[in-house]
Amino acid sequence: MDGLKERLNAIVGRENVFDDEKSLALFSHDESFAKSMLPRFVVKAKNAEEVQKIVKLANEMKTPLIPVSSGGKRYRGDTVPSVPESIILDLSGMKKILNINRQQRVAMVEPGVTYGELIAALRKEGLTLSVPLTPKASKSVVASVLDMEPRLNSLHQWNFIDPLRCTEVVWGDGNRMYTGEAGGSPMDVEKQWSADKWQQSGTGPMMLDFYRLLTGSQGTMGIVTWASLKCDVDTKVHKLHFVASKKAEDLNDFVYRVLRLRFSNELMVMNGSYLAALLGESAEQVAALKAELPNWVALVGIAGRELLPEERVQYQEADISEIAQQFGLKLVPAVPGAKGDQVLEKIMNPSPEKYWKEGAKGSFQDIFFTTTIDKTPSFIAAMLSLADEFGFSASDIGTYIQPQNMGTSCHCEFSLFYDGGDKKQTAIAKKLFIAASEMFSAMGAYYLRPHGIWSRLQLNKDAQSAFLLKEVKNVFDPNNIMNTGKLSV
Repeated sequence: MDGLKERLNAIVGRENVFDDEKSLALFSHDESFAKSMLPRFVVKAKNAEEVQKIVKLANEMKTPLIPVSSGGKRYRGDTVPSVPESIILDLSGMKKILNINRQQRVAMVEPGVTYGELIAALRKEGLTLSVPLTPKASKSVVASVLDMEPRLNSLHQWNFIDPLRCTEVVWGDGNRMYTGEAGGSPMDVEKQWSADKWQQSGTGPMMLDFYRLLTGSQGTMGIVTWASLKCDVDTKVHKLHFVASKKAEDLNDFVYRVLRLRFSNELMVMNGSYLAALLGESAEQVAALKAELPNWVALVGIAGRELLPEERVQYQEADISEIAQQFGLKLVPAVPGAKGDQVLEKIMNPSPEKYWKEGAKGSFQDIFFTTTIDKTPSFIAAMLSLADEFGFSASDIGTYIQPQNMGTSCHCEFSLFYDGGDKKQTAIAKKLFIAASEMFSAMGAYYLRPHGIWSRLQLNKDAQSAFLLKEVKNVFDPNNIMNTGKLSV
C-alpha cells in the first residue's frame, strides 16, 4: 500500500481522503447481518474523471473498490467490505441534475442525487418519476434503479430495469463508456443534446445491452457516474383506495383482474403489520394501528394527468369497484386506521430521516425475492409456520407484495421487525432470516436482487450461469477489484 494515500490525495485532494477511525467505522458495518470489516480508506470523488483515475490506480495497486452513493444507514450488506484493505469510493457528493427534458420525458442525474431532490426538480417541470415504496431519505436514485428496486406503477414498467435508460460507466478495468443509445454518439452529452439526442433508449450500443451487466451487480462490474431516467407527466388528480380482506389469497383474483384490464396507477398488497409500520411513527403507534387495521389490504392508486384527469379517475373508480364486487370485496377510500390521502402521501414520498421500518421495533431485516402472485399464499404460510417454530411473533412480520413488469411477476417481501438492543431477539431474527431464505429458495423463490447469502442460494441453482458470470466479470474487471467478494464471484 506504499504511496497509495499520496496518490489518492493527488487525484481528489487531501480533504477528500479519510483514514481516521470514525470515518472508517461508518463503512465497516451496516444494519444487516453482514460481518463487519474496516476499509483502508474512504475517498470522495467529485466527477467521472476522478472516478476513472481512482479505478485505474486501484487496478495498478490491486486494491478493492466499493462504490457507495447513498447516505445514512445501510441495510443490505452490499457496501460492507468483504476483503481487507478495501477503499470505499463515496459518490454521494456527485449531486448534479444534468438535464431534465419535459418534451422527451427524460432526466439525467449523477449518483449522489436523492429521490427528494429529483422529485422536487421534476415537479417544477411538470414531471414525476416512478418510485419504490417510501425510499430512504438519503437513498441515491441511481443506486436504487441499478438495484432494480420494485416500482409502484407496475403497469407502466416495461421490464425490471425501468426507469433506467442510458449510463456513463467506468468499468472495472478503467475504461469509460456510454451505454444505451448514448454510446452511439460522441462522449459529450451536450453535443448529443444539440443534435436532438436525449439518451432515451437503454439498448445498445450496437447489439449488446450493457446496462443489463450493471443492474443487480452491486457494483461488481463498474461504477455508474450518471444515468438517464424515463419520467412521467405529473398527476393532476391522484387518489388511493383500499380493498380489505381477512386472507391474502382472497385478494389474488381481484389483483389479477385489475392488472389484466390495465386499470390503476399503483397496485400493491400488504398485511396490517406492514401498513402499521408504514404509518406509525413510534412503537406505540405501530402497536395501536396493528390492532385497528385489516389483516390484509390491497392499495389501489388511480391517477389523472393532463387530459381529462377527473373523468379518468371517476371511470376507473367505478370499474375497479365493480371488479371488487365480483369477488365479494369492496373498494373504499378509507379503512379503520388509515385514509387514502394519508397513505398516498406516505408511499409516494421519501421517508423521514429515521427510516420508517425502524419505527416498529427499532431494527428490521428484509427477505425479498421475485415470484408470481398465485404462489404468494404458500410463501406466506411457510413464513408463518417457520416463525412459530423459532418463537418469532407473527404480528412482527410485515408482508408486502408488489406486482412488477406489467403484472407478469411480483416482488414478495417479508420484514422481520425486532428489538436490535435485545440479544435474544436479535439471535432469533438472524436464525429465522437464514432459515427462511434457504426455505424460500428451496420453494422456488428467485432472488433477482441477490444480496448477501442470497447470491450463494441463487447461483448454486445454476452452475452454468455462475460460470458465465465469472467469465463476464473477468472481461470487465480482470483484476477483481470491484466490490470483491460480492455475488460469490
